[in-house]
Amino acid sequence: MAYRRRRQRRRRNKARVERGLMDRSNPLETMSEESVFARYRFRPDTILFIVSLIVGQLRRETARSCPLPPLTQVLVSLRFLATGGFCSLIADTYRSISASSVYRSIRDFCGAFVPLAHRFIKMPADTDTCKSMFYKIAGFPNVLGCVDGTFIRITAPSKDEGDYVNRKGFHSLNVQMICDAQFRVTNCVAKWPGSVHDSRIFRDSKISLAFENGTYKGLLLGDSGYPCKSYLMTPYLSPANRAQERFNRSQTKTRVLIEQTFGILKRRFSCLHSGLRMSPKRACDVIVTSVILHNIGIARQDVFNVHYDDCNDDKFTDQVADELTGTNVRNYLCQAYFT
Repeated sequence: MAYRRRRQRRRRNKARVERGLMDRSNPLETMSEESVFARYRFRPDTILFIVSLIVGQLRRETARSCPLPPLTQVLVSLRFLATGGFCSLIADTYRSISASSVYRSIRDFCGAFVPLAHRFIKMPADTDTCKSMFYKIAGFPNVLGCVDGTFIRITAPSKDEGDYVNRKGFHSLNVQMICDAQFRVTNCVAKWPGSVHDSRIFRDSKISLAFENGTYKGLLLGDSGYPCKSYLMTPYLSPANRAQERFNRSQTKTRVLIEQTFGILKRRFSCLHSGLRMSPKRACDVIVTSVILHNIGIARQDVFNVHYDDCNDDKFTDQVADELTGTNVRNYLCQAYFT
């Protein structure tokens, strides 16, 4: 038996393996602009800008083989973000790339982008313009952003698996974001398991401390899952008069921007909608990278055209008790602007 196996092994080793040419053509040169956008969610100019941001981190200096060029790594990663497909399926579209190379490209791509979060995800510098744009929506004054959380589905982790089961019964991360009036994400907290409540995430976030200390002079709008604070306005649970009804109508019409932002983000990067088959740590990197790319697209006017009315990502939230100072500020705004 052993002799027969050795003979078979020698025959396999002697068999000639035909080596094919490696097809690494540049899709940006062979595809139309519309085709590039449909496959990678960005137009060629924006893709080249993305490459320029992280080319140093993706370049692999080696003399042993032919490493993947940074452009190919970026295209592979963008394809994953746009489709959420398996690495093997994405590798099939590139005949010269293996599934393991696809995985490493995605890992390195996201690892290079996460340190750039402070550059592309930040509160608006021109607060007056931001407040004016929010006021034009439904007449709600002094608004700097809308805050909410969204569930990003992940596979069941091997550690603390129960903490990641959300109220809907599936494993996820609960990601908090704040957006401005142009659907730009100005703050993102991606690290909490799906079972953690929105109010807990906000209470322990740095942005909450910044508003508490007076770093930002303005208001945030949230749903009833957040406590009403002096800087965080939530709707009246049981409006008692017409002024409170108008307050709720204006607050809801303005706050819906964060739900639409979630919808736009998940439609552009389908991996966030279908789910991430990776560890929570890797999933957080993918989420932050997607938010950075979302903001880059808005800044470069390379946007994903969708119907905003179909992009609501609203989810049921438990009601949280309001604070006295927040209730007083809400009553003042109601009487001053909505009577």
